[in-house]
Amino acid sequence: MKKITTLDVTTSSLGKSKQKVAAYIRVSTSNEDQLISLEAQRRHYKTLIETNEEWELVNIYSDEGITGTKKDRRPELLRLISDCEKGKIDFILTKSISRFARNTIDCLELVRKLMNLGVHIYFEKENINTNSMESELMLSILSSLAENESVSLSENSKWSIRQRFKRGTYKLSYPPYGYDYIDEQVVVNEEQALVVKRIFNSVLEGVGTERIARQLNEEKIPTKRNGNWTGTTIRGIVKNEKYTGDVLLQKTFTNEHFNRKVNQGELDQYLIENHHEAIITHANFEAANRMLEYQASQKNVAVGSRKYLNRYPFSGKIECVECGDTFKRRIHTSTHKKYIAWCCSTHIKNKDKCSMLFIREERIHQAFITMMNKLKFGYSYVLILLAKKLEASNQDENYQMIAEIEEQIEDTKEKLNTLIQLMTKGFLEPAIFNKQKVELSQKHMKLKKEREQLLYLINDGSNQISEVKRLIKYFKQAKYMDTFDEESFQGLLKKIIVYSPNEIGFHLKCGITLRERIER
Repeated sequence: MKKITTLDVTTSSLGKSKQKVAAYIRVSTSNEDQLISLEAQRRHYKTLIETNEEWELVNIYSDEGITGTKKDRRPELLRLISDCEKGKIDFILTKSISRFARNTIDCLELVRKLMNLGVHIYFEKENINTNSMESELMLSILSSLAENESVSLSENSKWSIRQRFKRGTYKLSYPPYGYDYIDEQVVVNEEQALVVKRIFNSVLEGVGTERIARQLNEEKIPTKRNGNWTGTTIRGIVKNEKYTGDVLLQKTFTNEHFNRKVNQGELDQYLIENHHEAIITHANFEAANRMLEYQASQKNVAVGSRKYLNRYPFSGKIECVECGDTFKRRIHTSTHKKYIAWCCSTHIKNKDKCSMLFIREERIHQAFITMMNKLKFGYSYVLILLAKKLEASNQDENYQMIAEIEEQIEDTKEKLNTLIQLMTKGFLEPAIFNKQKVELSQKHMKLKKEREQLLYLINDGSNQISEVKRLIKYFKQAKYMDTFDEESFQGLLKKIIVYSPNEIGFHLKCGITLRERIER
């Protein structure tokens, strides 16, 4: 007689395998409180994963005291990605988008890479599971918010650096060619100083910068980093005030996308005179720079001018993520057919300095239409949520700084009043009174300016909220777009960021950047 045994599904060898789950945690500093927080997060995820019968704990990856703005500075995150590529992980848990990545580009690149590997992420704070998302629109907007948080922290850090600029206590991180940094002092490198003097003398004699560079290369004289000389390098030396012994601080600054930009008057600059030993006199420095201006005028190129006029909607608004330069409009010909393309200015001049390829204008138009239609479809949810998050954003730290500055302003006022009373009662000499009055008045003006800068940061957040609300109002009335609308582009967009020839980002005036893929 046949014997039949009923098998329990839970004990059967055909039972469903468990999902391999990992967690990623990070804190931005290595102080004791943050490390305690890190350990608490580690215990939380260990318990959460181990108590779920459908999950199997792979590992908990943690980065300690590392900034989140760039993914390549976080070894544990890179190890997590590597294990995903090896097929060790199916699902990742993390606290929030800002813990995973404070940079929009990195966040979306990582999410897309993991999704292509079949690995999904759950962001606890935002309650987003990439396995159930219908589009990347919400993640893109929330990632922009996380990047804005990082920008706010960066602004506070830059505010601290500017205070050191004002006090003259800022330490030069890298002295220019002709100088070395020894025992926290900028000292002259005698061998390089001779080359600097030769460059200035050649410019004063009317020798062109390209010719000077060519002569130095022929003589195999290395630059500070053992590279080759160029006309740009020579012009940079001639325009560098440090060779006169002075230091001009904040000639460049980091923008909201963490790229270095030349300060064209956007921020204050600070001049420290007689900071170190001079190689070139002020008279020769000024004469050499006048000669550069004269040589430029002979070529019909005004120093600091822009020949390229903003005659088109995209003029001056397309930015290359590789080199930071803007794109120029060009006419291309293909199989006897002409079309408009936009090309990186640096790539046009020198392909070795920037490898970014051109993008057809019609592709940009189509990507803009797609982005606008996505926003039209999801505005009632994502933009309203964005407005609420911005309204709830924490400005306590900036307000605290303002309160401290206002206390200093009041203290300065009291000292000024006391000074006036002492003068009226004859306890102070006029000369001493005038000197101290000038010092207190200057301090008072500086404090007021610092307060204005912080108020600007707060108001900038308010302006962002206003722009989001304006966007919501626009999409309530707007219809789906089928052709490129120049008026909408000019009214809503701040700039276009080119990440690759196949992907661009539209940076809206409300502060978010939405990426779209394009076809070649």
